[in-house]
Amino acid sequence: MSDSVVVCTWDQGREGLPAGAEEALTVAHALAASAGLELNWLVAGSAPDRVAEIAGKYGVVHLDRIEDPKLSGFQPDVCVEALAQYCKEQAPKLVLIPQTFDARLVAPRLAVRAGAGVVMNALKLAVDGGAVKVTASAYGGDTRVDYELTGAESCVIGVLSDMLLAEAPEGATSEPVVRQVSVDLGAVEERVRVIQEAHLEGPRLEEAQVIVAGGVGLGSQENFKLVEDLAQALGGMAAGSRPAVENGWIDSSRQVGLTGKITRPVLYLGAGISGASQHMVGCAAAKTIVAINRDPDAAIFKYASYGIVGDAMEILPEITKAVKGA
Repeated sequence: MSDSVVVCTWDQGREGLPAGAEEALTVAHALAASAGLELNWLVAGSAPDRVAEIAGKYGVVHLDRIEDPKLSGFQPDVCVEALAQYCKEQAPKLVLIPQTFDARLVAPRLAVRAGAGVVMNALKLAVDGGAVKVTASAYGGDTRVDYELTGAESCVIGVLSDMLLAEAPEGATSEPVVRQVSVDLGAVEERVRVIQEAHLEGPRLEEAQVIVAGGVGLGSQENFKLVEDLAQALGGMAAGSRPAVENGWIDSSRQVGLTGKITRPVLYLGAGISGASQHMVGCAAAKTIVAINRDPDAAIFKYASYGIVGDAMEILPEITKAVKGA
């Protein structure tokens, strides 16, 4: 086994860096530095030209590449096989995977193939002697669970990158050595076949920099229009809590929360939203949270940078007027 921690990402059929890569590298660098481990990054499939530059920002020692036509786009069986062969050869102590939807199909299977322990929903990691300690989100974000992994020689960790911030550490720059890793994927037969892909038009809520969200406290679809008006004035996107979606006030593609979208905008304004943990999972990574609620004890105020106790139906129009007049 090598004294290394490796971040594993792969081609997910979208432009740019794989989702959550920099957030996972942020966690991995802190872990490697504290535990005296070498930090490596495995990129399976295609990658943008600036991947080496990004790796250098986080002090990556080896940038490992697996390039094979079968890794174009995401195929679970092919991806697991490629990563399993890599882990057998390199034997890293820790494998960190940004926890996207696709990662849930890969990480547990990779752990079984590698004879490794596995924890998903990880938020914090540490190595204490021979034990790997992981703090993870559990029960839909309602609580935190501390795990101590001592039996397995290596561990596969799914990192909740959507709830973390990417922050390149100061003084950690490096010139990573690029290593081309050979794998044999000729015998892999993909068992998952996508019959039809959904094509969504317009901006994605996950990428919005400004979000104005409304909850059941607004009372009606007519009142919910105040959220849409402010979002438009701010040049952002309107969103809603699960009850707002269930009431038909806004489309499910605009739902924020554990069962909706995980967002990380610069500004998140929540009006008439109580702040249940399932909802806050979807916006906790926002740089600034502004809450408007009549109830001074609403849970959302615990997360908010700024809070306004009052009637959202009176406050929202005034904010919209002020924004338009600015």
